[in-house]
Amino acid sequence: MPENRELPSWVYRGRRPASDDVYFENMSRCVFEAGLSWRLVADKWPSFRRAFDDFNVGKVAGYGPDDIRRLSEDAGIIRNRPKIVATIGNAREFERVAAECGSFQRWLDGLDKAHNYDLVVKRLKARFRRVGPSTAHIFLWSVGEPIEYEPQIFTRRPREIV
Repeated sequence: MPENRELPSWVYRGRRPASDDVYFENMSRCVFEAGLSWRLVADKWPSFRRAFDDFNVGKVAGYGPDDIRRLSEDAGIIRNRPKIVATIGNAREFERVAAECGSFQRWLDGLDKAHNYDLVVKRLKARFRRVGPSTAHIFLWSVGEPIEYEPQIFTRRPREIV
């Protein structure tokens, strides 16, 4: 990225998100961006925030069939039902993590981050829906973890979005 360009506000390089809601929002963004243009998702993100109650973990975890239907019909967001259902499931998993460890950040801090986060990526893949190796790496990078680019995971370097 050219030195004169700033990272988007949702990327936490050199700092960390302040709450589980922000971690959850970043994970959700990475899930919805998978396989799509980052610009498309960025342009729709204000509608995502409205549709998903600002990614309040407690509110989204309480979503039911009516909410899935509402979200699946909302033209302001990407209406990918599996990703919508995964986002709701991930909110519920964030609640379980918080009940076990106090917060998502405390859970993340308690994991072995050796070998460029190999165990962390495996744990994210096991606990959260639609979080594969690429999504896990991008998520960790976006929340300020010092994870390194892995050429065996990514076929090309992602372009920086401004």
